[in-house]
Amino acid sequence: MDLTGFAEREPGVWSDPQGLVLSVHFFPLVPDLPARLDEPERLRAGLAEGAARAGGGLIEAECGVVDGVPAVRQLVKVPRPHGRGQVFLGSWTVPKAGCSTVFKVQAAEGATTGMREAMVMARVGPADYFRPHPYAPGLSGGLPYHVGDHEQWDTGFPDHPLTLVRAALRRITPTVTLDERFRVLPPFAG
Repeated sequence: MDLTGFAEREPGVWSDPQGLVLSVHFFPLVPDLPARLDEPERLRAGLAEGAARAGGGLIEAECGVVDGVPAVRQLVKVPRPHGRGQVFLGSWTVPKAGCSTVFKVQAAEGATTGMREAMVMARVGPADYFRPHPYAPGLSGGLPYHVGDHEQWDTGFPDHPLTLVRAALRRITPTVTLDERFRVLPPFAG
């Protein structure tokens, strides 16, 4: 994959000057996805529920391909450990029948937090800011779903960690090449 701008911190982990951390993981276990990739509604609802149970929030999830192999992309927000603000994680999970490969980009809010959220809320108004989760409308718990995380606001907040994570995933994904031994493994059946 294209690692332009990233420096290796340790094997499989890179960072860049903007605070992005990129990592690649192989898990020799049956993937714990809540549904098959050909069941996107069920998959998204299960991912939203799982993120909420863990105290975070699923921003979006989409099925797609990485190097021609079916995969699921997630954007998740979690509370920043031992600090204020949030950490934003974008990942592609490439599941196979008995294992998976995940590549993840993450960035944390810095000293100033909530600026994007406050400015978007001021534009749309409090009544239109918080919404039921589109994948799991009755979902409770975790971080709230709101329009401030929508991609349409990224251009107005080019240095926000969520914007940076989305941009990095968009740039890196087309350059990922999977090992042929992994590519030919039996597909994930759910």
